[in-house]
Amino acid sequence: MSGPTVERLGAAQTRVVAERIANSFLVLAATRWLVPDAARREAVLADHFEIMVDHAMRHGLVHGTADRSGVAVWLPQVGQPGPEPVDYDQRLADACGEWTDRFRHLDDLFAASHPHDDHHHLAFLAVAPQRQGQGIGTALLRHHHAVLDAEGVPAYLEASSESSRDLYARHGYRGSEPFRLPDGTPFYPMWRDPAGR
Repeated sequence: MSGPTVERLGAAQTRVVAERIANSFLVLAATRWLVPDAARREAVLADHFEIMVDHAMRHGLVHGTADRSGVAVWLPQVGQPGPEPVDYDQRLADACGEWTDRFRHLDDLFAASHPHDDHHHLAFLAVAPQRQGQGIGTALLRHHHAVLDAEGVPAYLEASSESSRDLYARHGYRGSEPFRLPDGTPFYPMWRDPAGR
């Protein structure tokens, strides 16, 4: 049986992708720290993720299943560093309001752990909660890994839970020492060398 169809998404899908990521990430400890108000959490996260998805639509690759139950956001980091999202500071403040400093803190942690060697950064992989465990994340990973393997390009990500860390490990990612939010919530930096290299 073949897996779900994966396609590249365009700018018109930016909000749909941001909302899929926000909804899928609600279960993560990190999002509870980022936005302590449960009633506002999903909307704030979607507004924040929209900044990053919009940036990836311009400077990266955004993939989704045909029904948008799964999405992946990749940012190639090969050669010169890419630009920052346009008007990031103002857009971050507008999106995150009173919790802006928490998102800035997470940005700083990500930046401190980010490798400098050429790679593609998997910024987000999100699958609708009711569709998890059905091979959608695997299909999204395999879709882009095939390109990376053919071109000899490594991949990098920050896993936000033990279950996602274990999923990525099954796809060839090796973990390094986790970094942590102030409440102790870990992120796991992971690197994947292209297959056959």
